[in-house]
Amino acid sequence: MVPPYDPLTDATPGTALTHVSSYWAATAGEMPADDGPAPAQADTEVAIIGGGYTGLSCAYHLARHGIRSIVLEANRAGWGCSGRNGGFARMALGRLTTAQMIAEWGHSAASDAFTMMRASLANVRTMIADGNIACDALEAGHLKIAHRASRTDELKREAAVLQRDFDYPAEFIEADELRSRHVGGLQSFGALRIPDALAVHPLKLTAGVLNMARAAGARVHGASPVTAWSKRGAEHILTTPFGSVRAKTVVIATNGYTPQLLHPAVRATLLPVLSHIIVTRPLTAGEIAAANFVTRHVLTDSRRLLYYWRRLPDDRILFGGRGALTDHPKTNARQREFLLAELKSKYPGLEQVTVDYDWHGWVCLTRDFLPHIYHAHDDRTVRYALGYQGSGVALSLYAGRLLAQSIAGSPAEPLLPQIYLPLARYPLHNLIRIPQRLAYLWYKHLDNSD
Repeated sequence: MVPPYDPLTDATPGTALTHVSSYWAATAGEMPADDGPAPAQADTEVAIIGGGYTGLSCAYHLARHGIRSIVLEANRAGWGCSGRNGGFARMALGRLTTAQMIAEWGHSAASDAFTMMRASLANVRTMIADGNIACDALEAGHLKIAHRASRTDELKREAAVLQRDFDYPAEFIEADELRSRHVGGLQSFGALRIPDALAVHPLKLTAGVLNMARAAGARVHGASPVTAWSKRGAEHILTTPFGSVRAKTVVIATNGYTPQLLHPAVRATLLPVLSHIIVTRPLTAGEIAAANFVTRHVLTDSRRLLYYWRRLPDDRILFGGRGALTDHPKTNARQREFLLAELKSKYPGLEQVTVDYDWHGWVCLTRDFLPHIYHAHDDRTVRYALGYQGSGVALSLYAGRLLAQSIAGSPAEPLLPQIYLPLARYPLHNLIRIPQRLAYLWYKHLDNSD
């Protein structure tokens, strides 16, 4: 058994571990090969720490600029949340709605943010097409469902803002239409419909981007955690269990699995939190009818501690939400049962549904609830893209592309100033699980209040 892991305290997530026992791992087929463990000595222009979406996308796009790179992954490509997520490629940028962005940043910056969100989703489509990636991609659309009647007004306002300020065809779907055309249940009081979203098989997507990066000339080394990092003159030296990699530039692409002591630029700046997913057995025709679960949209709700779910191609339900505070077998088992109970509370008629798969992984929050694509304040040769707030399928692939453009010195695509800032530090970071527990209790109270 793999021992519990916490990025706040552990130096690495392990070495050469197999993919977590998930529905995705069970249905992905054989994963493509990487380049094996890092050699005793290697030199490269760019070393990328982390073999998930960000790191692999960065390597691929660097190669397209003619820049050599080496990816160092502790376990295997997509071992972290790139291979564990729910497969929702949707427009997301932190935790703010577009209405909140306008209120906090003004219309111009909010427009830039919306453009960036749309560009990130377009980039997913482009990469899938360019790499001929067979990742079960479905043009799904996204429904954000009001889980209480009191939450409908805020979703109506968001639809109006998207229509009026961004000329975007969002719409609010009233409860009757939602329950008849999409999905029924006791917590379906209306929904904000965003037409643009993809449902994907995340581990197959990882495999496809891995193939693209290697075919373009990047080297991807699994079983190669970075155990030490030093700098001599203009050269970074990354130590692995097998030797060292020397590079002119280093990219940190570890997100929720970032060790606290990896580099001063990221120390005390990230809050890794667990997200947990269950996948049910296939629903019967009667159960699908009872819940009227006809939609293939990706679904989230209006909670602060939101749930996310969708009907899979084989008629299972994937249902996810926050995980336990700590990664422990007993708390994880309780979380599995909690999520199943929450799913059943949404949809009478699913009382006999059981769980075939469950797993969890670390997602990454930042102090301002925004991702950051930047560099160390005293060293522009240390770059990072971190903090996708649990909604990084599209944005992480796009962030890898933006990092590559920045390193190559090519004309950059418009980048939101709020993203292009250093990560802010959390005060008393070593005690951060205490306020996290209190925040969960407060959010739970708000989610259950009118």
